[in-house]
Amino acid sequence: MSRLPLDRLEALAARHAELDELLARPEVAADPRRAAELGRERARLDELVTAYRQWSEVHRRLEEDRAALSDPELRAVALEELEGLERREAALEEKLRELLLPADPHDERNTVLEIRAGTGGEEAALFAADLFRMYCRYADRVGWKVELLSSSEAAAGGLKEVIALVRGERVYSRLRFEAGVHRVQRVPQTEAQGRIHTSTATVAVLPEADEIEVQIRDEDLEIRTAAASGPGGQGVNTTNSAVQILHRPTGILVRCQDERSQIRNRARALQVLRARLLERERHNRQQAERDERRGMVGTGERSEKIRTYNFPQNRVTDHRIGLTLHRLGEILDGDLDELLDALRARHRAEQLAAAEASSVSGSRP
Repeated sequence: MSRLPLDRLEALAARHAELDELLARPEVAADPRRAAELGRERARLDELVTAYRQWSEVHRRLEEDRAALSDPELRAVALEELEGLERREAALEEKLRELLLPADPHDERNTVLEIRAGTGGEEAALFAADLFRMYCRYADRVGWKVELLSSSEAAAGGLKEVIALVRGERVYSRLRFEAGVHRVQRVPQTEAQGRIHTSTATVAVLPEADEIEVQIRDEDLEIRTAAASGPGGQGVNTTNSAVQILHRPTGILVRCQDERSQIRNRARALQVLRARLLERERHNRQQAERDERRGMVGTGERSEKIRTYNFPQNRVTDHRIGLTLHRLGEILDGDLDELLDALRARHRAEQLAAAEASSVSGSRP
């Protein structure tokens, strides 16, 4: 087992203590942007520093017990403790190696979840509604809150598009791998011949951005208002409450109409716009750095699928990790932990393998 980079761990622990001191300063508290940045940095270090302190204590006790083996009076006690301490040290070393891997700076954030019907017409819209319901039920299971920002209903009762803000602990960290094209195979209710149809919906998972991080200039916005369309009662459909915002520099277009208040719809549209601009900036930066990740939403074509939900076989297959589960109903009811855990474990394993390969190549003469 490779040695831990103790110099780096010491430096990170010192940085954690420095951040505590900085956040207590009045001049930092008076600067919301700097305070937010420092607070996020400290939160990212919390788990690692805690694990390092635990490892240091276990390592100290191991050294004492190994030294005590030469003392006849202490040898029996030391031998009794050694095995358990060695297991604990190995487990903490493994955890520290994982925590030292590059973390996504957005892991702790709330998330803007966007689901759109893809290929398949009305059946795709019904599937988009099923996916939104699945994520809402998962949010209920883990104690997250879902706030609907915008939605557009289809004629058959499904959703052409739905945008929601999901708030809670480590939302982005858990949902980030849900981004992509989801495919459904089932017999639609409108299919008289009983033939299985294939449809898709796209899912985007965007870390929430605040006004401090993403500056939006008024002169860059083209804002239009109109009467809301679709169901919602006469109050919604007869007032100019719907808001459409075009961000001219990027061409990003956002429309919100679910609220009766034009002011609230404008605020929600800006919230979605900030999240999209933050994701755009991150994506451009990753492309420039040749990062392994890419943009998360494709065209919605069936060939781009990341996961298939097959109703006749009661099967859900995630094609990225080759995992198949025969409990489709439970998954659509929000039981997603097995899938999410497996995707995160695969990502961590790839990171560890890349880190080990880099370490080996860097140590060669």
